[in-house]
Amino acid sequence: MKFLLFTFLTAVLVILFNPFLPYWSVMILIAIFAALSGNKGAVAFFAGGLGMGLAWLSQSIYISTFSGSSLPDKMGELMGFGSEMPLLAITGVLGFLLGAFSAWTGSLFRKLFKRKPDNIYGA
Repeated sequence: MKFLLFTFLTAVLVILFNPFLPYWSVMILIAIFAALSGNKGAVAFFAGGLGMGLAWLSQSIYISTFSGSSLPDKMGELMGFGSEMPLLAITGVLGFLLGAFSAWTGSLFRKLFKRKPDNIYGA
């Protein structure tokens, strides 16, 4: 449940702030959100990655579909892909990697300040 909630809230955060802030600012916000939520490493990694990757993929599909522009097809041909679909896939993968590593950074930052037990033997 925590995984799905973090994924959804990360996607909402990206969709709300991405039009106004550069991508690296959104990555910092994801890291702060991951640090405040307290998710462990792997959960934060995959949830942050899925959230940002799906948000970027859906935004690029939306812009490509509803703008009616031929620019994505032309860019795909220019890069040697032949169509816009590989560009959309690369956008999703890049969003996944950026979101995953920023959420993982936030998770590790929280772990850095977590108190460790002083008396490890219980005596």
